[in-house]
Amino acid sequence: MILLLTRILSKVALALMVGLLAGCQGGVLDPKGQVGIEEKQLIIVATLLMLLVVIPVIFMTLYFAWKYREGRDEIYEPKWSHSTKIETIVWAIPVVIVIVLGVITWKSTHALDPYKPLESDKEHINVQVISMNWKWLFVYPDLGIATVNELRFPANVPVAFQISSEGTMNSFFIPQLGSQIYSMAGMVTKLHLIANEPGSFDGMSANYSGAGFSGMKFKAIATPTEADFDAWVEGVKAGTHNVINNGVLDQASYEKLAEHDIDAHHVEPTPVQYYNSIASSIFMDNVMKFMKDHGKVELLKGTAFDSQMIHNNSAHGEMNHGEMNHGEMNHGEMNHGESQHSSHDMHTEAEK
Repeated sequence: MILLLTRILSKVALALMVGLLAGCQGGVLDPKGQVGIEEKQLIIVATLLMLLVVIPVIFMTLYFAWKYREGRDEIYEPKWSHSTKIETIVWAIPVVIVIVLGVITWKSTHALDPYKPLESDKEHINVQVISMNWKWLFVYPDLGIATVNELRFPANVPVAFQISSEGTMNSFFIPQLGSQIYSMAGMVTKLHLIANEPGSFDGMSANYSGAGFSGMKFKAIATPTEADFDAWVEGVKAGTHNVINNGVLDQASYEKLAEHDIDAHHVEPTPVQYYNSIASSIFMDNVMKFMKDHGKVELLKGTAFDSQMIHNNSAHGEMNHGEMNHGEMNHGEMNHGESQHSSHDMHTEAEK
């Protein structure tokens, strides 16, 4: 009876798993890149190890409920409280699983370090990413072009990302290629990915950032060959693609792009746009503008954090304190009677 029940439950679990995984297309369980494949294997191994505990617990719960149901002539032992064998099994199995998971986590953490360049016989393509409200800007510093809400690179060529934010924190994520990582203003995070086959993959922000968050998506397109990618780059520079071409990405056009509709109820996804040339260091200039030594945030003007005020206060602090007339600060010249009178008036007013 127990063997038959086990077989039935196994077949049901297998059918459910196949049915659920059948719809997993375009996500982390349908990887198209080296990093994504390794992460999928890690997810499966960790899940199976945890099921070693979950499945027996579920099975025994159902079995004991059936075995000791009302009407069965089972032995009733209300004073039974301890079994060395059961305690050993209950503690030993989870301990072993945790140790195995710990070793796997240690190794995979170093192997899948997003800052670690991928091993390849081809040079990485450098892409600088800036998250905005609510769009993605991709800058190709070595190619002199930039795009909005579209990312292209050749298949089987590693891509090195530098990621930052114009303001609100976001999370850069291409599920089929793996490894999401945060974008933060005034900071640069790194990520290395590769597509093992050509295709169009969905990219998104995995961190809620406001009313336009739902439309903050882009396409990551892996071209079949490097020649196809080079042809696309030349088309961007020549402005021959059938998309919006904004010309030069300089500080003025960057600030215009960074603007967003203040009406939170009418936020539309930003269409794909190209820039056929870029100003040098456009990425780092806008990263460092949040640092006091390289500029100041508009919201901080006139406050104690204004870089100009900090500079002026620093210069003022260089005054020679020895030039101060200590005689003017002779506390003995204070009218003690007036001080007491003022204090008395304050207490009287407080009592009122």
